[in-house]
Amino acid sequence: MPSRPLPAWLKPEPGSEVECALREGRSPWTDAIHLLWSVWVFITPAFTPAGHDLRWLLLTLLSYPLFVWLYAKTLLVAPRRVARYAYGMVALCLVLLPLWYPSGLSYFAFGCVMLRLGIGASMWGYLLRLMVLNVLAIGWAFYLGYPWMAVAWLPVVSFVIGLVTHFEAITKRSNTALRMSHDEVRRLAALAERERIGRDLHDLLGHTLSLVALKSDLAARLLERDPRAARQEIDEVSRVARQALSQVRRAVTGIRSAGIAAELASARLLLETDGIAFDYRADLPPLPAGHETTLAMVLREAVTNLQRHARAQQARVELHEVDGDVVLRVEDDGRGGDIVPGNGLGGMRERVEGLGGRLRIESRRGHGTCVEARLPLPAMGQAIEQAIEPTIEPTIEEAPVPASARDAGSALDDAATTPGH
Repeated sequence: MPSRPLPAWLKPEPGSEVECALREGRSPWTDAIHLLWSVWVFITPAFTPAGHDLRWLLLTLLSYPLFVWLYAKTLLVAPRRVARYAYGMVALCLVLLPLWYPSGLSYFAFGCVMLRLGIGASMWGYLLRLMVLNVLAIGWAFYLGYPWMAVAWLPVVSFVIGLVTHFEAITKRSNTALRMSHDEVRRLAALAERERIGRDLHDLLGHTLSLVALKSDLAARLLERDPRAARQEIDEVSRVARQALSQVRRAVTGIRSAGIAAELASARLLLETDGIAFDYRADLPPLPAGHETTLAMVLREAVTNLQRHARAQQARVELHEVDGDVVLRVEDDGRGGDIVPGNGLGGMRERVEGLGGRLRIESRRGHGTCVEARLPLPAMGQAIEQAIEPTIEPTIEEAPVPASARDAGSALDDAATTPGH
């Protein structure tokens, strides 16, 4: 059954608190919990002579829905428009005070607190506004004859809660900016790696392929006039092609290892930004593409969990070969404890076991956590073939072969498939 579209006034604007929560994967109802403090609207009359009389009931039925609407708008509109709705809560209080409605002071406190969403990171500007609003509200209440006990709590609550939530908002913005910087670092690292790969392949293959094409054309022209010279040119094409293949294999081995290198760099940035000392030792052998990707994903998931949950001071990563296996260990000195299986842990285990490896996690309370992934390495020749085939084969299939070099190309194919090359 299709869901009904939200009313226009409930749709979050770009940059609003609700839109930011949705973008970060948080519940949009998180800030709605603060509405529980509005229970004082219903408790305050118990401390007044009139109590919960008919006038209080009518004024509450008229004002409380308007207050909830104003509060919702402060969370749904863009930051530049939040102040008008926060000031609306303050104005609602000031309008209700002449009607002897002390419950309206709670609306004032909410307005002061929510005003911080429209001020940005300017703490002094926020403090100045709080001071002016409190002087205005207290002066207005004294003028109307309210006792000092009824309003003495107002500046304390508005300043204390307002400053606490203001600093929380600054911290939240800093964390969001930090996550965005991490994503940007990963994106730039991937872009730089693609550019490096392009330059390396151009340097490796540009001259070689030009030479192969030139000698193939020459062999085709010499084939009828001087078969011996044509054969020499074809042999030279074969030699150049095998040499280029060997260079590309070495380059691809370096490209595969760059995945782990990028994850280690990203892990250092993430952990050291969070105040966690990070050290690693990587003696990385040539890896097939599947092994490289799996270890990179395990490293990313382990480091992410460490940063979020471990409360560690130090972390260490080791990557080395042991008895024909490649072993990745991620250790920390955090709080440890019981590990609750989740999608991330299950995904790591499935990836590792899918390649015939095993994943081991040790976590003792107070003694940190150790994540160890062990993958069996194929034979060296098989590893190189697994690394090179996905990269080279599409190039060979898609590359057009000149008609004049067809015979030389056939000889080249025979030479390239000779065992031992």
